[in-house]
Amino acid sequence: MKDKIFTKTLPGFTEYLPAEQLAFNDILDTIKGVYESYGFVPLDTPVLERQEVILAKAGGETEKQIYCLEKGDEKLALRFDLTVPLARYVSEHYNNLVFPFRRYCISKVYRGERPQRGRFREFYQADIDIVGEGELSLINDAEIVSIIYSVFSKLNFGDFTVRLNNRKLLSGFFAELGLSNQATDVLRLVDKLDKIGRDNVAEALVEIGMAKNIADQILDFVTLDGDVLTALTKLNIKNEIFAEGLKEMTEVVGCLKEYGVPEKNYKVDLAIARGLDYYTGTVYETVLNDYPQIGSVCSGGRYNDLAGYYSDRNLPGVGVSIGLSRLFFQLEEAGLIATKQATSADVFLISENIAAASKLANQLRASGFSVLSSYGPEKFKKKLTLANRLGVKIVIILGEDEIAGAYFSLKDMISGEQIKAKSIEDITKFLK
Repeated sequence: MKDKIFTKTLPGFTEYLPAEQLAFNDILDTIKGVYESYGFVPLDTPVLERQEVILAKAGGETEKQIYCLEKGDEKLALRFDLTVPLARYVSEHYNNLVFPFRRYCISKVYRGERPQRGRFREFYQADIDIVGEGELSLINDAEIVSIIYSVFSKLNFGDFTVRLNNRKLLSGFFAELGLSNQATDVLRLVDKLDKIGRDNVAEALVEIGMAKNIADQILDFVTLDGDVLTALTKLNIKNEIFAEGLKEMTEVVGCLKEYGVPEKNYKVDLAIARGLDYYTGTVYETVLNDYPQIGSVCSGGRYNDLAGYYSDRNLPGVGVSIGLSRLFFQLEEAGLIATKQATSADVFLISENIAAASKLANQLRASGFSVLSSYGPEKFKKKLTLANRLGVKIVIILGEDEIAGAYFSLKDMISGEQIKAKSIEDITKFLK
């Protein structure tokens, strides 16, 4: 007798039960629908790329997390994110694309990091990017916020805020303090502000050699609140990079008003430091106000040179990414996602007359309804139990009495109400 194979899913890899998968797909479809409503085209690049393509932008911990493999003489790697494949794609197909190129990609990426609750080795990202040719208007930076607003309004997970920053504001401020060479270390500590609090960040800044008054200036700066743009103007900082960042942020915020994004759904937040070693201008992080423990649910920003490793062309871009698998996990944990129905069917049709039932099922499908049919010899009560377990709300019964009387019995599985329908029109009215 052969030993049984151990079947547990690999750590860091996820598979859902039917009700969870349907709920996940609902979120995915909502995001996709918003992206397409803004004119983005779908793009799905290969999961495998040549190692030199994936590793070109990697370094440090990132390089350690990339899955590399060999097949014969080919050295391959699983994609780490969706941006590097985009850069390769735009470089390769440059002559066939229309710029600004607007693409969305909702697909899986792979990272060989230590699995934790809500962090995976295989997970979905939902990205949009706008790539320009030579230049890219700041109007696009504002439109990204409008898209984020549309996505999370439709997902309806409660109040949310898009937090905005600009790399140049921090770079210029640090240069004014003579801290350009320490900017990376300072940003790493500022990024911990929400987690460990101001006093602990101030102490950490002093520990890396910062004078206490300088540490206080940094923290006063990144925690500016209220009308931040006016406050920044009043600081009267002469640094050119700072001035450029302030001008850009002022333009983006002004465009947000034109786009009709409510002021309560965005704020300038100078404490956003994550990713600023990659982004060159506007930076975004989106948080669910009632669930701050989840952290950022959508982040991104502007980068001046998307394809510098693969092309000599200047291709600036701006985009954001939703970590869809992590978001779904966190929302499910917080009780914001109800996974009720384990089937995509609108209707559960019970009948032993296959011909009559198939005719009815096809008519309902033609009217836009999903139908799950049960033709087997099992007892009626067992079939109702199955419909209940699947979470189907409406059962249609087409037995001998119904066929003889030229009617259909419809049962609402939630209220228990049961009616007789004389026609397809009566059924569709009941279903709606």
